[in-house]
Amino acid sequence: MSAGGRGARRGLTVVADRIIDVAPRIPVRDLATLRAQFPGLGPEQIADRLVAGAIRSSGTVGAGVGAAAMLPTPPTMPAELAAEIVGVASVEFKLIAELHEVYGVRAPGGPSGRASAYLSAWTEERGIDVTKPTSFNGALGGQMRRQLRQQILKRTVRNFPTLIPFMVGAAAGALMNRRETRKLAEKVRKDLRRRQVPWDSLPAAPEPELGSPKELQQRPGPLPGDGPSRDGG
Repeated sequence: MSAGGRGARRGLTVVADRIIDVAPRIPVRDLATLRAQFPGLGPEQIADRLVAGAIRSSGTVGAGVGAAAMLPTPPTMPAELAAEIVGVASVEFKLIAELHEVYGVRAPGGPSGRASAYLSAWTEERGIDVTKPTSFNGALGGQMRRQLRQQILKRTVRNFPTLIPFMVGAAAGALMNRRETRKLAEKVRKDLRRRQVPWDSLPAAPEPELGSPKELQQRPGPLPGDGPSRDGG
């Protein structure tokens, strides 16, 4: 393998590890929160709203990187591309997790296990099948990292024009990411519709887990280091 190829592989490995580290900390709204934020809407209507918001967010990431590509600073582009990959992956991970909530197909396990399942869904562009636990990884291990690296490589190749200064602008970068996020959402929703569980058939929501965002919000007074809350959607 050439020095350039080894460098690219190392770069993708770093980005994949960053996505793995970030995913469990991305704020995901549960079904109760989503229904409260979108009162009177059914699953398909809420899913439409989530997809539209994710497409806007994905386009914003692409616009920023596309605009950077117009600047005469090629050495900064690898860092910019890495930021785009992580940014879009975070948007799409959140979308996938919340679509699973809306369709009543929450991944089993704690935050880390669910993050693993939704990362797997992201890499394979599908919804998870909770009736087949072996169909997704239960831990953020070596197999998950290999799957992520393959997906990241595909995304990097697909978005390669953003690496060429003066060839791609903000509008093109935004368009590319919006298109890919929309395609991903369509594939995942198609899977989830086949496995959908009606809301009135779902078990009662569990108590917030110790240290989870919702549990922390229920504690009296601000915690040290708390900043202003932000809605991730």
